[in-house]
Amino acid sequence: MIMAFSGSLLTEDQLQCSICLDVFTDPVSTPCGHNYCMICLRGAWDSSSHCRCLVCKKDFSKRPELRVNTFISGLAAQFKKQIPLKPKKVLCDSCTEEKLEAVKSCLHCGVSFCNTHLITHITTAKLMKHKLMEPVENLEDYICQKHERPLELFCRDCQTCVCQFCTEGHHRTHHTVPVEEESKDNKTELWMIHAGIQQMIQDLLKKIQEIKHSTKLYKNNTEKEKIDSVEIFSALMICIVTSLADLPKVMEKEKATERQAEEFIKDLKQEITELKRRNTELEQLSHTEDHLHLLQIYPSLCSPPHTQDWTDVTINSHLSVESLRRKIMQELLNNAMEKFVHIELKRIQQHAVDVILDPDTANPCLSVSNDGKEVTCENIIKKLPDNPERFDRCICVLGKEGFSSGRFYYEVDVKGKTKWDLGVVRETVNRKGNITACPENGFWCVSWNNQVGYVALDSASIPLSSKQPPQKVGVFVDYEEGLVSFYNVEAKHHMYSFTGQTFTEKLYPFFSPGLNEDGGNSVPLIIYPWAQNQD
Repeated sequence: MIMAFSGSLLTEDQLQCSICLDVFTDPVSTPCGHNYCMICLRGAWDSSSHCRCLVCKKDFSKRPELRVNTFISGLAAQFKKQIPLKPKKVLCDSCTEEKLEAVKSCLHCGVSFCNTHLITHITTAKLMKHKLMEPVENLEDYICQKHERPLELFCRDCQTCVCQFCTEGHHRTHHTVPVEEESKDNKTELWMIHAGIQQMIQDLLKKIQEIKHSTKLYKNNTEKEKIDSVEIFSALMICIVTSLADLPKVMEKEKATERQAEEFIKDLKQEITELKRRNTELEQLSHTEDHLHLLQIYPSLCSPPHTQDWTDVTINSHLSVESLRRKIMQELLNNAMEKFVHIELKRIQQHAVDVILDPDTANPCLSVSNDGKEVTCENIIKKLPDNPERFDRCICVLGKEGFSSGRFYYEVDVKGKTKWDLGVVRETVNRKGNITACPENGFWCVSWNNQVGYVALDSASIPLSSKQPPQKVGVFVDYEEGLVSFYNVEAKHHMYSFTGQTFTEKLYPFFSPGLNEDGGNSVPLIIYPWAQNQD
């Protein structure tokens, strides 16, 4: 066996004790430079009348003091970590000179044999009946201490190994089997345990990858949310700056209006002064005794006073600072909401799923396309099996796949429809007879009717306002948050949200194209492909 260490190659032979033939344990060096395990060298010298190196045969007049060679000890320790553990060699008990490695152990004889000394067990008929096994050091563990016979049987009642004589005594009525059979069963069980542990390891490794992936997604989503927040803030700032840029013009117009008002007031005051003067003259003349003078100026006094017609003269007040503030705030709010919904749509569209309609749930009046992406209401009722999943009165159909966790989103083309309902429902909703769609009954939907308009089918129907009729409706669900939201996708407008809901079952996408109405509502509801939602 070869290993790389400290930039060079070391072999096991270089770190092997010449006595035990194993990698050094507490290596010591002799004065002649050869190395041994401390316990091996001490044992060799203790059993001899003189001290000699077993490699070079050099004699030492005085027994050397042995100390552990820390450098070689460190190399040996590192080497042992790099190599797999191997069973210790079992030596032949019959060898008298150099001990050879045993190849078999005899349970009847209680000794181990090398190839040479094993021959009699192979050639002698009496010895051929002895039970041989792979060589082991602790043979006494394989022999019954009471009867000195091989432990060839296993008592399943006592869960212990026994010999043949044991089955004639205490274990006479017990269930015993050959140790090979029990070992085989144990090996099978161990293999199953091993396989189970391997599977646990794989599951844990998979969980580690999931956690790493989730952490990466969380980090990416956090970065996206930071970017989105900056975009929203930037949009708000642009709205504010744009609106405030018009403020000086508005203020100048307001000043011009104030100057005009001051001129009007000045003219009005002059006319009032003139009228007061004339009124004073009239009052004085009404008491005069100069009749001739009164008759001479009477015509001029009776003529209407020369004044301006102020009836249609007004001052425009719609450009006041307060009205300007309200205008700026409204524009700011509108622009910010539009920007926010745009960013929000981009975020939730990342959770788009590929919804396929389930024909087994479709009302008999409905026709589902082969690809499961379109549903149309027809004027005929088809004969279909009345399976438990099918809606028999409600003109609707569900998606094939349900969702019991996480977030999902899908978009539906409603262009040209005069009636439709969209949303999600829980798995166990009532599918037979008349149905009232509301959260209490497991429905979270919005509805469109050209006679009524848009309505959220909440506990009480809630009318919805919309800048323009949606051509495409987006439905978003956050299962854990208890949220179902609807969006006018093209107008970037949030229509309605069911919030604070508690979901305990699978939720299925819900579609109702409405009655055909003699062809007036024959346009299908179309589910947009998942790939398109990712663009």
